[in-house]
Amino acid sequence: MHRILQLLEQDARITPARIAKMLGMTEQEVKDSIRKYERDDVILGYKAIVDWGKIKRDNVTALIEVRVRPQTGAGFDELAQRIYNHKQVVDMYLMSGSFDFTIIVNGRSLQEVSQFVSENLAPMENVVSTSTHFVLKTYKNAGIAFNPVDEREDFRND
Repeated sequence: MHRILQLLEQDARITPARIAKMLGMTEQEVKDSIRKYERDDVILGYKAIVDWGKIKRDNVTALIEVRVRPQTGAGFDELAQRIYNHKQVVDMYLMSGSFDFTIIVNGRSLQEVSQFVSENLAPMENVVSTSTHFVLKTYKNAGIAFNPVDEREDFRND
């Protein structure tokens, strides 16, 4: 059954009929499994991966490393929720190593992301420090290569 999830994660547009054929199941079995995964919050949503660089739209993505002081009795969870509830936060992870959270944020400009960090994130109680890294170019996102090089091209000098 986990194979259904793997296939949907690779391509959310794959049809239950195609999944059934690939896995030797009936289409109804696949539909029932997907419904159960959705009902049990195993499948949380479906998403298109967009190459925004090909569209005339201002968009900036940043990765922010955040060091925090965990809250007594609550650990990291309550502070994490206060952070990820901001609309700019796209992804958030608890990390091991020299910082505690990795936050991925989107904004329309460097200034907008900087303003989010300086006005919303850095002043939060228990936030010790932040380090912001702006994404310059996306090569791969969610397992999908952006502008993949044709593997048949010959790079030798003739």
